[in-house]
Amino acid sequence: MDNGYKSPDYILFFTVMFLLGVGIIMVYSSSAVAAYANYHDSYYFLKRQIIWASLGVITLLVTMHIDYHVWRKLAKPILFVTLFLLILVLIPGLGRVVNGARRWLGFGSIYLQPSEIAKLGMVFFVSHGLAQAQTKILSFRKGLLPQLLMLLLVFGLILKEPDLGTALSIAGTVFILLFAAGAKVFHLGAMGAVGVLGIVAAIIVEPYRMKRLLAFSNPWSDPLDTGYHIIQSLYAIGSGGLFGVGLGRSREKFLYLPEPHTDFIFAILGEELGLIGTVTVIVLFFLFAWRGFRIAIAAPDIYGSLLATGITTMIMLQALMNIAVVTASMPVTGIPLPFISFGGSALIFTLAGVGVLLNISRYVSL
Repeated sequence: MDNGYKSPDYILFFTVMFLLGVGIIMVYSSSAVAAYANYHDSYYFLKRQIIWASLGVITLLVTMHIDYHVWRKLAKPILFVTLFLLILVLIPGLGRVVNGARRWLGFGSIYLQPSEIAKLGMVFFVSHGLAQAQTKILSFRKGLLPQLLMLLLVFGLILKEPDLGTALSIAGTVFILLFAAGAKVFHLGAMGAVGVLGIVAAIIVEPYRMKRLLAFSNPWSDPLDTGYHIIQSLYAIGSGGLFGVGLGRSREKFLYLPEPHTDFIFAILGEELGLIGTVTVIVLFFLFAWRGFRIAIAAPDIYGSLLATGITTMIMLQALMNIAVVTASMPVTGIPLPFISFGGSALIFTLAGVGVLLNISRYVSL
C-alpha cells in the first residue's frame, strides 16, 4: 500500500512526540497531589495518561498509513454516527454529568466524549463538501449553506451539553476552511457578524457564562468564585518567573488551582518551568502549525489541502484558546491543551487527526 509514497513529515511527527512527552511529564507533576488526595495513588492520572497516549500513538501510526482519500468516502457516515452520539449524550441516564456538564458516554469503565469525534468528523465532512462544491463556492446557497446547516446542528448539540469552548473551536475551524476554499469575503463577514451575535446571545441566556465574562473583565470583583480560576492561574504563571520554581515543585497544584492537570495544565507548566518552558511549548505549537500549513499548501488536490488546513487549524485553535484562558486573555471556557492536558478521547482523536495529516505529507515534497 505504501508504493509510491514519500516519507512522512518527520519534523511534524517528532514535534508532536515531543509535545506528547512534555504532556506526560506535566500530567504527573500537576496531578500527583490531587491523585493522592482523591485516590490514594499519586500515579493514578499518570498511568491512565500513558495508556491513552499509547493508544493515541498507535492510532496515529494506523491513520498515517491509510490513504487520506478514504476519509472522503467515510465523511458522511462518520458525521452521522457522531450526531447520533451527540444526541445520546444529552439523554438523562446515558450521558455522564461532571461539573454540571453532560459531555460523556460511559461504556463500562471507559468513557467517550462525542464532541471530540465531532471535531474531526466536521473537518472530514466540510473538507469533502467544499472540495465537491468548488465550482459553486461563490454561491452562498449552493456552496456554503450545506456546510453551515451541519455546523449549526453540531454547534447546537454541543452547546446544549453545555460546552461553548468546543463549539467555538469547531465553528472557528469551519470558518477558516470556508476562507481557504475561496468563499466570498462578504459572505464570510456576514457569517462572522451573525456568529458574534449568536455568541453574545449564548452568553446572555446562561447566567454562569455572563458571570465568567464579568469575572474575566475584573476577576478581583469575585475572587472566591467566578474570578478564582483566573486569579490562581495568574498566581501560578507569575510565580514561575524566567526559569520556574522547578519541576514538581508547584504550590498551586496543592488543591489551590482547579483542574491543574486538564484545562489549567499550562499554568502549572509556567509555574514549574517558567517563561523558558512556556515559550518552548508555544514555539513547538507554531512549528506544528508551520509544517501543517506547508502540507496544506503542497497537497496534491483540493481535498487534501482543505483536510490538512482543517486538522492544523483545529489543533492550533484549541491550543490558542487554552493558553488565552490560562493567561486571562479570554474568559474561562473548558478546553484542553492538545497533546499535553490529561484526557482520553481528546488525545486519541487529536493524534488520529495528526496521523491523517502525516499521510497527506507522504504525497508532497516539503
